[in-house]
Amino acid sequence: MENLIFSLNATIPIFLVMIAGYVLRRIHMVDNGFVKTLNSFNYKVTLPVLLVVDIAEADFYAVWDSKFVLFCFFVTLGCIFVISFVSIFLVKDRQVKGEFIQASYRGSAAVLGVAFMQNIYGTSAIAPLMILATVPLYNVAAVVILSITSPESGGFDKGSLKKSLKGIATNPIIWGILIGMLISVARIEMPFIISKTLHNFSVLATPLALIGLGAGFEGKKALARIKPTIASTLIKLFIMPAIFLPLAAAMGFRNEKMVAILIMLGAPTTVSCYIMSRNMGHEGVLSSSCVVSTTFFSSVFITLWLYLLRNYGLI
Repeated sequence: MENLIFSLNATIPIFLVMIAGYVLRRIHMVDNGFVKTLNSFNYKVTLPVLLVVDIAEADFYAVWDSKFVLFCFFVTLGCIFVISFVSIFLVKDRQVKGEFIQASYRGSAAVLGVAFMQNIYGTSAIAPLMILATVPLYNVAAVVILSITSPESGGFDKGSLKKSLKGIATNPIIWGILIGMLISVARIEMPFIISKTLHNFSVLATPLALIGLGAGFEGKKALARIKPTIASTLIKLFIMPAIFLPLAAAMGFRNEKMVAILIMLGAPTTVSCYIMSRNMGHEGVLSSSCVVSTTFFSSVFITLWLYLLRNYGLI
């Protein structure tokens, strides 16, 4: 019972805030314009500042773990290749194949990863290492896959890849991680005024991001493309964690690192999947369906995985 209560305490508060965002949207207290602005503000300001603060205040030399970063990178890369191969048999419609692959491997690492780490451990210093290992790979792989499978393209679009690489180089999340790492590595002592100001922004990141995610939730779209949506949801929330969490345990990862790996593998599909698929000539219906489905069911699956990890003494 104690382990179940721990798991529920880790997940329920997060999803209640998301539900609050959904309710606020339904009662018209917030609208599309607000949600779009809020998501942009979180992505460009509060989340990067939160990452700067958490990493800058951590001992970089104590936190950095090459084994962990390489594990996250190669597991993500392996998932992308395996899901791409599996899609040959599961998805016959070429127009949605790229969306299926992207939605099945690309999770909401930045938003939910940081939220869960903070909720359980009070800090997210480990989460940025996972983000650094996976987010650039997410973006490059998405461009390649969506270019090859785009209804408007006959193959790989080098122009899109160049644009994606530029996007990675200017990604505020990546910059937040790098700036935080620089401050931590150089052991720079920030003046109290600057530190306090950054803290005031950082405390906004998690609740605002969760409210924005909940407010942007559109349930009706989950009914479209139901079969590939179910397959993608099972891959994202159950199959990938079931395969790689035991491997992570065998390699000795515990506590914060194990939770970060769980989020990397089992976090719901990020909204960026829908945005990117639409911008690259895909219809986006399957992407939005997967976002809705994985977000809804992740409350159950993540609680289950946390319970099992806690039960086996891994967190």
